[in-house]
Amino acid sequence: MFQTFEVASSPEKGPSRLDALRAEMNQQGLNGFIVPRADRFQGEYVAPCDDRLAWLTGFTGSAGFACVLPNLAGVFIDGRYRVQVRAQIANVFTPVHWPETQLPQWLRDNCSSGRIGFDPWLHTISQVEALEKGLAGTDNALIPVSNLIDDVWFDRPAPPSAPFTSYPDEMAGETSGDKRARLAADLRAAGQSGAFIASPDSVAWLLNLRGTDIPRNPVPHAMAVLRDDGSVELFCDPDQAANVELGPDISVHSAAQMLDVLTTLPSPLRLDPDRTPFTVKQALADVSTATGQDPCVLPKARKTSAEIAGSREAHLRDGAAMVRFLAWLDSEAPKGALTEIDVVTALEGFRRDTNALKDISFETICGSGPNGAIVHYRVNEDTNRPVKSGELLLVDSGGQYLDGTTDITRTIAIGTVGQSERMCYTRVLQGMIAISRVRFPKGVAGSDLDSLARYPLWLAGQDYDHGTGHGVGAYLSVHEGPQGISRRAKTPLATGMILSNEPGYYREGAFGIRIENLIVVQSAPAVSGGDDRDMLNFETLTFVPLDRRLIDVSQLSTDERTWINDYHSATEDKIGPRLEGAARDWLTAACAPL
Repeated sequence: MFQTFEVASSPEKGPSRLDALRAEMNQQGLNGFIVPRADRFQGEYVAPCDDRLAWLTGFTGSAGFACVLPNLAGVFIDGRYRVQVRAQIANVFTPVHWPETQLPQWLRDNCSSGRIGFDPWLHTISQVEALEKGLAGTDNALIPVSNLIDDVWFDRPAPPSAPFTSYPDEMAGETSGDKRARLAADLRAAGQSGAFIASPDSVAWLLNLRGTDIPRNPVPHAMAVLRDDGSVELFCDPDQAANVELGPDISVHSAAQMLDVLTTLPSPLRLDPDRTPFTVKQALADVSTATGQDPCVLPKARKTSAEIAGSREAHLRDGAAMVRFLAWLDSEAPKGALTEIDVVTALEGFRRDTNALKDISFETICGSGPNGAIVHYRVNEDTNRPVKSGELLLVDSGGQYLDGTTDITRTIAIGTVGQSERMCYTRVLQGMIAISRVRFPKGVAGSDLDSLARYPLWLAGQDYDHGTGHGVGAYLSVHEGPQGISRRAKTPLATGMILSNEPGYYREGAFGIRIENLIVVQSAPAVSGGDDRDMLNFETLTFVPLDRRLIDVSQLSTDERTWINDYHSATEDKIGPRLEGAARDWLTAACAPL
């Protein structure tokens, strides 16, 4: 059944909602108000009750913010959303290209002096400090206030309230007690009494917990303090944690008690400025604190052998479901009756047929023809488009399984498509192969690898406006930092990190192309003639055929052709035994050598 948990895009309501917000600004003596797509947990994903940016503007992308002035309302979006935002917002809002245009400069240009309100729960310490620095020397001042959107959002959804669940130690590969002891030793070595943890995925990883407070992401709405003796102060709805065996070292407090409890804890307490709400810094103004990264971030990113084994199995299970789906699509699409919603519904059905799916890992992206050029397109009843012959269909989807999180994109030819589409697809594929094959020394970051995926496109004067890869959790968030493959990904890649490998190309009004596999960093075997340098490479986790109809073999090098044939041979070997009948026959044909 087709279903979405996003706040519906309602551009027709934008003018009245904007008027209501401006009236509230005027009542509180504010000349501006910032509306981020964020909640107090500072993650990418928000519950419907916290999706204030979508409620106000109609924009439903996963990143961005608005700044409302008396006579101007800017919606700041990056390159992924510049097509989408124009389709979703009313003309009372003005799209602003971000990060090319930074908020301080925009305020300098459009508000010579004023009181700019912000909710200190929804901005990190780093964000507020950067804004204050950018506004230094102007007559603009940042004013922390309660959230003005909440004052005018009268039908705001209720907060999530589902019970937390335990995550099996054998799947995590380490008990919560062992994790806490290991990280507590690091705190003691740093002379810190504890670390404040704002991110739900960090809390979930640390305590081997899961939840359903964020649609599609199995995380609990909780914050915590890990103390230097390994004990934890957990801040959440106590009713949600009531049925979970936490042990004597975990003390549960209501979220409303958190700021008061924090002021009573020994100091110095570590705060991660990139993840901690600014209001926590305000509450601890008279307490000694230390600056440092959330201690869970890097250990969580480096998966245990048990988590990697689970991810391998999850990807094989998911790969079989994807093959059944692709075989079905090749059979049904030529009949001309399918729509994007039909495709989304069918794909989720094939995943549910595994009897292991907990949820899809994000709202499926299914863009037919020009809708494929909207990078994070989400189909709805208003935008639903037929799947037409002669066009490309881009399907980006994934599943949440107890043993792993999947994320895969395939671009499929519906009927016979043009040579331009095939040329672009092949360049994107060449970039994906380059990342799949690369070897690199320890210490190299994703920013060092990003250009490898873009090089074939750059030679043709083409590019894409998103990163090449993001980190992925282990039955956690499908987008996980700090690892990534992009110009901004500066964290050195390390064994056990799972990432996506997803170059793309998008031609507005015509088509979109993206090819995505998940990969995991591993130690690379020595090569003859090499030196003693420690090297890393990637193991591919995703095994689903590429669309051979879209590959221009004449563009490929011998090594690239060999990689594709080897990949398809491995795909048939690994996925074939999980299939039978028409799907098995389809797989054999799809994996035939080039």
